[in-house]
Amino acid sequence: MKKEIVLSGMQPSGKLHLGNLVGALKNWVSLQERYECFYFLADWHALTTGYLSPEIIKENSQDLLINFLAAGLDPNKSTIFIQSMVPQHAELHLLLSMITPLGWLERVPTFKEKQEELRGKDISTYGFLGYPLLQTADIIIYRANYVPVGIDQVPHLEICREIARRFNNLYKDLFPEPQPLLTEFPKVPGVDGRKMSKSYDNAIYLSDPPQIVEQKIKTMMTDPARKRRTDKGDPELSPVFQLHKIFSTDEEIQEVAKGCRTADIGCLDCKKILIKNIFKYLEPLWERQSKLSGNLDELYEIVFTGSQKAMKRAEETLSIVRELMGLRYKNI
Repeated sequence: MKKEIVLSGMQPSGKLHLGNLVGALKNWVSLQERYECFYFLADWHALTTGYLSPEIIKENSQDLLINFLAAGLDPNKSTIFIQSMVPQHAELHLLLSMITPLGWLERVPTFKEKQEELRGKDISTYGFLGYPLLQTADIIIYRANYVPVGIDQVPHLEICREIARRFNNLYKDLFPEPQPLLTEFPKVPGVDGRKMSKSYDNAIYLSDPPQIVEQKIKTMMTDPARKRRTDKGDPELSPVFQLHKIFSTDEEIQEVAKGCRTADIGCLDCKKILIKNIFKYLEPLWERQSKLSGNLDELYEIVFTGSQKAMKRAEETLSIVRELMGLRYKNI
């Protein structure tokens, strides 16, 4: 039976961190066993907010690709490609812009959220406003059935479904309405207790060497009530304990929770257990990173081959779209 199609991508707008690995990449790896998967480096999307610093996109793309592969994405099981190497995305984006009401783009939840978050940047551009439209083109050009998202991201997928539905109603029933493939993304706290994010500069990066990872965890905030070693605390108030819930065993989680409440364990001892478990989690990835970093020609070959494969599939869809929109000239 023909496998259903899954598509997702990441922007090379910064280096990948532990939250990206736990929240997305590990899930992508499992999906490639059951679906036909397309995973891409969204370099055009990175320009929507990073157009003033284009030089970092290539560097971050290399980091992204290395970690895609180090995390377990297999180019023999998934199509791994670079967005800008498949120009059909841009053409479909243009054609969809002809039928998409402006108001649909202005009401996308992330539009105002990002404007607030990036208040210091000039993002009053069509590229930023039209981000959801390019994202729609990314998805439907492969006629994807599913997009892996967390429950909080479901509203952001709705405009893609609306645009696909509008095209189907105007021309022909061509595009599936992509469904969210709901996954349980654990919220990974950063070193300051907020959600781990490169924007907050509070991340443990996958490219951080072990000594930096250890130092970042040792300096993490804990329950502010534990000012002295003998003070009792509430583990639920500590971002260190939230990381234990992701990386430690059930027995260790119970041990540190009880020790925190009774002051039988100090914060540094609690962190040492976490450091050991995060190292155990990351060591296989670090080993694969080291091998991949020394063979950049192989990395380029992987994305070049993947982009050629993606381009062929995208062109099949775009050829139909051109025909339906009156852009096929056979006798002129």
